[in-house]
Amino acid sequence: MNKDILHIANQTFNSRLMLGTGKYQNLKEAQLSIEASEASIITVAIRRAHYAKQIGKSNLIDGLNWKKIWLLPNTAGCQNAEEAIRIATLGREIAKKIGQIDNTFIKLEVISDSQYLLPDPLGTLKAAEYLVKKNFIVLPYINADPILAKHLEEIGCATIMPLGSPIGSGQGLQNKINLQIIIENTKIPVIIDAGIGTTSDANQAMELGASAVLLNTAIAKSNKPILMAEAMKLSVLAGRQAYVAGRMNKSQYAHASSPILDISYNN
Repeated sequence: MNKDILHIANQTFNSRLMLGTGKYQNLKEAQLSIEASEASIITVAIRRAHYAKQIGKSNLIDGLNWKKIWLLPNTAGCQNAEEAIRIATLGREIAKKIGQIDNTFIKLEVISDSQYLLPDPLGTLKAAEYLVKKNFIVLPYINADPILAKHLEEIGCATIMPLGSPIGSGQGLQNKINLQIIIENTKIPVIIDAGIGTTSDANQAMELGASAVLLNTAIAKSNKPILMAEAMKLSVLAGRQAYVAGRMNKSQYAHASSPILDISYNN
């Protein structure tokens, strides 16, 4: 079987599972979980990484093999477009320092809602327009809004990253109809981001036709993060293969698995 490669802008990736790096009990647990997942893309909050550097504290950026994985800096913690643009610039510099000279990827998050942590559509669109013009490869995090998704695609974003449910909630896919519309109407990769709680959620996202899944809390806050990371790897792979294979048609009636006369085979 040929490898099912994920294409984002000018890069290709072997895995369709992407991981965040927060909420683990310690750096070692994070490292081992990422290794078990075999994820190709790891997203890191630039604000957190930059602060750790300023106070001389070790962080996950120092402990991963960036020759094997791709850094996706993110603008988590930014409440408006201006703030997100400034942090995105820092992210590009961090990518250069780890040896990824041509890495201009940025996961764009603009979140002004402190209770539900829902992304700000206007701030996201404003920041995305600016960053695309500055030659960033923009992966915007949005609510499951098909119209906003289309606008972001039209201005040149590399992917669309709609949430399945509020970030860190583990509620799974709460708006499957809108997610399906986004997937059907978008020509760039659609990555389901936020709300994944367990493997069945990740599998369901892939069976819908998502190009990839990004998750963090489902692994980091499980009882056995390393085991859950491996389970997520298998779930995403199974969901993708099932989508590509195509499910059988549903029927109102039963059909015997072993009919008396079976003429379905070519003799």
